[in-house]
Amino acid sequence: MKTRSIRGMNDILPEVSATWRHVESIVREVIESYGYREIRLPILEYTEVFARAIGEVTDIVEKEMYTFRDRNDESLTMRPEATAGMVRAGITNGLFHNQRQKLWTLGPMFRYEKPQKGRYRQFHQFDVEAMGYPGPDIDAELIILCARLWQRLGLGRLRLEINTLGSAETRARYRDELVAYFSAVKSLLDEDSIRRLGKNPLRILDSKNPDMQALIADAPVMFDYLDEASAAHFEGLKSLLDTASVPYEVNPRLVRGLDYYNLTVFEWITDALGSQGTVCAGGRYDGLAEILGGRPTPAIGWAMGVERLIGLYEASGGEPGDASPDVYIAAVGDAAFAAGVNVAERLRDRLTGARVELNLGGGSFKSQLKRADRSGAAYAVILGEDEVSRGEAGVKPLRSDEAQFGVAIDELAESLAARLGARE
Repeated sequence: MKTRSIRGMNDILPEVSATWRHVESIVREVIESYGYREIRLPILEYTEVFARAIGEVTDIVEKEMYTFRDRNDESLTMRPEATAGMVRAGITNGLFHNQRQKLWTLGPMFRYEKPQKGRYRQFHQFDVEAMGYPGPDIDAELIILCARLWQRLGLGRLRLEINTLGSAETRARYRDELVAYFSAVKSLLDEDSIRRLGKNPLRILDSKNPDMQALIADAPVMFDYLDEASAAHFEGLKSLLDTASVPYEVNPRLVRGLDYYNLTVFEWITDALGSQGTVCAGGRYDGLAEILGGRPTPAIGWAMGVERLIGLYEASGGEPGDASPDVYIAAVGDAAFAAGVNVAERLRDRLTGARVELNLGGGSFKSQLKRADRSGAAYAVILGEDEVSRGEAGVKPLRSDEAQFGVAIDELAESLAARLGARE
């Protein structure tokens, strides 16, 4: 049988990986410019971390998690999202005790879903989380950070939707109203909605079933049940977004798909990627630390799908990343190759950030220069035994009409630095 990859788990090939690396570097730069620090999390967590955090009556926990028992008969799960693990790490390592934390992470997530464009079984996410900040100012900062990121990446066709889920007390009152409303039309509900009615009726509002949309449109609205503090928090957020000139739409049906959210929820949505339009989404989860056994800790964060971000970047005309070497060294003859090894290392030492590739596997000058051209290198350095004996190298520009020239090997790095714009 031909060896094949697992469905929904994709290889990211070098030419694509270069674009990923380019985009990821910009995202990292923008995130860290706001004072967020990187944390790296394990891929595996105890299953109960996600069951307690996400909610047992969710598609993720019920249908989509990769869960197994290890040799100690303990139930482990490959992370379907990062927030629960982030909070677990904070509790485990004492990060929330009389402290505020602004953290970010990047890595693969796993969900057993039907693979389609923009939705895979292994996918990648940036997660940005802030813990210990109770006010709407941090909510606004996280959203404004996204707006800056879109600007840096040159992305268009994105709109921001926001909503509030209120406090725990607000949600309790609202829950009762939803139960009463949907119970009165129970005969019209689909199977998933009937199941959710008794456990988490807010999940019904997240239904994608077209037959349910008319019922959902007529359902009670959270805004009518907000307490004063929740309303003030939401108004504070809107005011700060207005001040920052970040446009938004208030969507009272936006509830997000995880149980741990309260107060602010938001999504950045595009129409450039078909049906998979959410690029970045998140919200506040002030009660999650307690659910996982920690101290009360106000918190908010967002997750951004890298695959969708790359898709939008390409659809917006973003420049692809470049994995080509800057310099390709062609050397013919044993003495020239030995010198080439030394020259390559000297260039790597002195040209910060430059990519230097030495021809391996031998070949004539003609064949090596063909390889140099196919590599995408800007310059070929040519070393023959005669040139080496004189302490010289030839430099052939491969991406311009500049003529080939000779240079002393001791001056090679300086000459290339000037042409590449690299810093010695």
